[in-house]
Amino acid sequence: MTARPRTKFRKLDGIVLLDKPRGLSSNQALQRVRHLFRAEKGGHTGSLDPLATGLLPVCFGEATKIAGGLLGARKAYDTVARLGIVTDTDDAEGQPLRERPVPPLRIPRIDEALRALSGRIRQRPPIYSALKRGGEPLYAKARRGEVVEVDEREIDVHEFALQSAADLLDDLHGVPPQLRLHVECGSGTYVRALVRDLGEALGCGAHVAELRRLWVDPFRDPKMWTLEELQALAERGDRSLLACLLPLERGMASWPPVELDEAQARRLGRGQAVDGAFHPPGRVAVFGPDGRALGLGEVAEGRLRPQRLFSWACAQADAARRPCP
Repeated sequence: MTARPRTKFRKLDGIVLLDKPRGLSSNQALQRVRHLFRAEKGGHTGSLDPLATGLLPVCFGEATKIAGGLLGARKAYDTVARLGIVTDTDDAEGQPLRERPVPPLRIPRIDEALRALSGRIRQRPPIYSALKRGGEPLYAKARRGEVVEVDEREIDVHEFALQSAADLLDDLHGVPPQLRLHVECGSGTYVRALVRDLGEALGCGAHVAELRRLWVDPFRDPKMWTLEELQALAERGDRSLLACLLPLERGMASWPPVELDEAQARRLGRGQAVDGAFHPPGRVAVFGPDGRALGLGEVAEGRLRPQRLFSWACAQADAARRPCP
């Protein structure tokens, strides 16, 4: 039996907007895309559960340095909440824990429950989550049957709205009672937990039956690529495949831009703060005099400090004198 040739990886910088299929973990999807592009280094910006589909930005090379910032970006989802059944994972992948009858529900009652779960709220993440305790993910402890206590934390739910209750209100034969919902939220929000808490507020319990991520800032109207589409492009040739790759600057559009002159860019590239009247305060995207992105910085009291700089910013500033931060 002939062994498959090993992938010959290469240095590659940029972002691919993957339409993750159902059934794969985010890391499995990442590795498939990385092998198709033959990228030495890759990462994704926020996990999607195996059940979930939709936008998963995949970062290659230097773009992985901004992936952490994209994790905290605002996101949007469409989801289907299956009423009447609670599962241990809060979604359809888990084991049923209890089943309850769904009481008569009308739109005003549902909207009231949705409003109570919107805004700045406190949420208890699912026990089957990638959150770590003692260096180990909570899902690993839960799978061993350990009792897992999860603390509540504050999250931002910008929108939690009903799209359709036709499957519930029309009482269609053979269709399970479910609600179609739209969610826009900030970092750290679990849609599974929102649906779980909505089910409790409605008095019947609920879990996520379907989940699709629509967009992640700054990719509000994303052109997503399926694995099958990327595979077909790879078979046509490298040029076709690389046409899907976005420049890493596209991932920096949510941060205010700060432009530096040549002397300032050299100083920042050496890992030194740059004095001036920079604004606004907080994290910024830093650009050199030629318009090329240099990385991420932090402005405080008008002073710019480097955070995550790209390799070329340091090379231009004589990286041998001070390693890139």
